[in-house]
Amino acid sequence: MKMLIEIGVEELPAIPFLKELNNIEPKFKSALDEYNIKCDFKLDYTPRRVVLHGDMDEFAGDKVVESIGAPKHVALSSDHNWSAAAIGFAKKCGISLDELKFENINGKEVLYHKSVIKGDLSKNLLDKVINKFISSLNFGKSMRWGDGKYEFIRPIRSIVAVLDDELVDMEIYGVKSQMAFYPHRNYGYEMVKFATIDEYYSALERNGIILSADKRREKILNEFKQIEQNSGLKIELDEDLLDEVVAITEMPTALIGGFEKEFLEVPSEVIVTSMKENQRYFPLRDQNGKLSNHFVVVSNAISSDSNLIIKGNEKVLRARLSDAKFFWESDLASEFSSAKLKNITYLAGLGSMYDKEIRERQIARELAKIYEKELKDEFGGEFIDELDRAVMLSKADLATSMVYEFTDLQGIMGSYYAKHRKENHFVIEAIKEQYLPNKEGSECPKSYFSSVVALSSKLDTLMGLFSINKIPTGNKDPYALRRAAAGVIRIVLNLNIEFDIKKILSLIAQNYAKFDLGSLELFITDRLYTMYNANPSVIKACLDSGVRDIKRLNLAIIALDEISKDSEFKDNFSTFKRLANIIKDSKIESVDEGLMEHESERALYNKFNSLKLDINDTKGYLLSLFDLKPYIDSYFDNVMINSDDPKIKSNRISIIGQIYQAFLKVADIKEITI
Repeated sequence: MKMLIEIGVEELPAIPFLKELNNIEPKFKSALDEYNIKCDFKLDYTPRRVVLHGDMDEFAGDKVVESIGAPKHVALSSDHNWSAAAIGFAKKCGISLDELKFENINGKEVLYHKSVIKGDLSKNLLDKVINKFISSLNFGKSMRWGDGKYEFIRPIRSIVAVLDDELVDMEIYGVKSQMAFYPHRNYGYEMVKFATIDEYYSALERNGIILSADKRREKILNEFKQIEQNSGLKIELDEDLLDEVVAITEMPTALIGGFEKEFLEVPSEVIVTSMKENQRYFPLRDQNGKLSNHFVVVSNAISSDSNLIIKGNEKVLRARLSDAKFFWESDLASEFSSAKLKNITYLAGLGSMYDKEIRERQIARELAKIYEKELKDEFGGEFIDELDRAVMLSKADLATSMVYEFTDLQGIMGSYYAKHRKENHFVIEAIKEQYLPNKEGSECPKSYFSSVVALSSKLDTLMGLFSINKIPTGNKDPYALRRAAAGVIRIVLNLNIEFDIKKILSLIAQNYAKFDLGSLELFITDRLYTMYNANPSVIKACLDSGVRDIKRLNLAIIALDEISKDSEFKDNFSTFKRLANIIKDSKIESVDEGLMEHESERALYNKFNSLKLDINDTKGYLLSLFDLKPYIDSYFDNVMINSDDPKIKSNRISIIGQIYQAFLKVADIKEITI
């Protein structure tokens, strides 16, 4: 039978709603499953309604309920009377003590009861389904309304619950169901009644509501194309912003507006940020990609005169851009230096933002010693003074009016202020790129110079927060330390440089309160598990080698994961795992050829020593070692390792031990699980 459920609400906030959107259908299905109701349904939504519609079975299926109780020795006392646990189990299952039975489950005799709850009419269960569904939704913060009894993302104002064109009488969150819905606000505030489900859909359209988000999106995009054709400009399409405007409109209309060209003197990032974040406008660019003095607003208003809507939005944007222009001009007239950062606290225990820059400068100098050649070649000569200047100016824009208003533009605004003061172009780019990579998939700094500045910032953040015990726990990471650690790894891999985490942390540790550097080392290397589409045990094997150079770890993970996916690897792996188990906890000494008694010993030893192992060719290195398999198999088949002679036994262990030691330069392969 046809089903229609509409939960009518006050305007849903787009971002929290969109975060939960993918969970809504599974959660409704879970509520249906709870009552054994089969239903093929579809989800639609507008900012003022969540609609579930489709076909529902008339009857809920019978539900089998299985209950497992205490083991037999607990349920029965020594005199074979029922214990309190058994009595409680019987009460829970609604049966008499005479009906208690035991069942063998997983090798244990336990109390067991199976009952069948007869299925009911779906319409008799629908209010329970909807209640369970609504209470399962999680949008972050919720609201209370009325007497505060109910809680949801926004107050619920109407409930539609219809099966085969008949209203299912119920009360949800204090609201009685009825065959009526609220129209688009421009059509009025009185509810619109309907008699059938089909009439509901047609009544929506007549009352200014496009129920399908896909159709609203299609309408917006078609109107975008028309605007582009008419204006000769290109809309900067932001998919996340598009999702938002789809979610906050019931009858979207795309309109083009404009603002005075004088505002284009302000950096384009400021204008774009103001448009998108404050107003949900889409910027327009000319054929050369330059920002134009136009914008597109997606309006939810229905009006015969769109000029009024455009003018209203232009007025709002003009006010924001006027503020931005004032901030820009005021900042240009002010000193741009790190001095003001002395008055901005970073964190308790870590001093001011100025103190942070001093620590970053020290880290940058240490990194500069390691990568001096690369930096000199890139910079074209001595660079240390400019590197110091880049670090000490990197956070200076935090004291500006513009960044105070537009916090997401820190770094970007600093680069503009540095450029205005004719700083070196390496300094300008380093200030701009210091926070990169700032999210998954974002680009890394383009140069060694910028990379050293970015690494210094991230390493200080990690060292500083760990030194005052602000270490992430569970899913909580308020200081984005996981992102900082992943950023360090990504920058290093982007440059393809050697970067030994353990050595570098030890090198820069003197500027921080003492803490266990191993905990930070582990925290950084743990990011590798999220950065590769590889068998996690392969990553663990590479880390268990003790190697902490990111470049070498990267090569090892890629090579070993590729080799482990080969069809022959499982057979190879069993041989080498046996080898690892035999030498476990054994002392590996130099091999004495004079103690060899069997040809298999000499063949394996000579073959291993003939290998031309190049650790820089990680895959070739590993394959060469795996090629020893037939020699090792012969060794195991023909040689008694546990000789009665302790010298011979030690020598035989050392023959295979040196092979595993060679593996350990890349990975401890016994840790791999396949």
